[in-house]
Amino acid sequence: MNTFFIAELDFVAVLPFAAFAAVAAMMWFLVDTFFFKKTRTEERLERMKQMREGGDVKRDSGGSHQGLTKMLKDHSETLAKPLQPKTEEEHGKIRERLNVAGYRSEESVMIFLGLKFVAAGIGLFIGGGVSLFLSGLTMTALMRTLMVTGVFFFAPDAILALKGKKRKEKIFLGLPDALDLLTVCVEAGLGLDQAMRKVSDEMEKTQPVIAHEFAICNMQVQMGRPREEVFIELGRRNGVEDLKTLAAVIVQTDKFGSSISRALRVQSDAMRTTRRQIAEEKAAKTAVKLIFPLVIFIFPGIFVVLVGPAAITMVNEMLPAFQK
Repeated sequence: MNTFFIAELDFVAVLPFAAFAAVAAMMWFLVDTFFFKKTRTEERLERMKQMREGGDVKRDSGGSHQGLTKMLKDHSETLAKPLQPKTEEEHGKIRERLNVAGYRSEESVMIFLGLKFVAAGIGLFIGGGVSLFLSGLTMTALMRTLMVTGVFFFAPDAILALKGKKRKEKIFLGLPDALDLLTVCVEAGLGLDQAMRKVSDEMEKTQPVIAHEFAICNMQVQMGRPREEVFIELGRRNGVEDLKTLAAVIVQTDKFGSSISRALRVQSDAMRTTRRQIAEEKAAKTAVKLIFPLVIFIFPGIFVVLVGPAAITMVNEMLPAFQK
């Protein structure tokens, strides 16, 4: 009887979690079925494209990642409507953050806002479901749900900032090498546009971010945009101070007719000096940063090893004397 009561109690306790898992699996199956699956026309067009490009024909029913991207693109305007920025300044700030992270498409703002809305909905669903099953309809459950929803809502902002930071770091570390190659090409007799095209082709595998940016600049110059505007836009859309300085140097040398190769070499040396100074600064900070793990983790172990035997000997020798 007690065993049956305990088994029934365990079943009642597990039932809400099983129901939650079943509902979540059903929702994901429905979304995957109606949004992620490619039509037969799309599959045939993709096979024809692969055959035309000379690649292997692979049947793909549509992965979850591609389906999620397609769903966000198709429904981004509807999902992002509650989060639309009220002023052009706010819209420009979002566009600038996306540009720094490398997202340049026209619908990137809509997709980003739609992704935030979807993330908030997922957080509300997960946090609300778990809190409801754990605490019931209480104020604690409501606060926990709001906290989880807020974390999911701001998660895309944190991920975007992290991607932008990593991208700027790649540009900062790879720019001196690109400038060295650009200087060699210019000194070999190529014009600045041809040199940038050569650098873009040569550094496509080693420094793809810089190669892509140079390719964009070269394409804009070929389309007829003034070179000054192109280089100023290069520094503005990436948010890297070294690129802004490089743009100012190139614009100045182009305006006054001075030697572009000498200016590029000086700029490359200055960037390498900056990188060396940053490395030296980090190395100087290492000794200070090591104090905390040494004091918290290493010093107590050393103290026990060194003082422990002497303390045990003192206790064994002095304790009988005190008892007398």
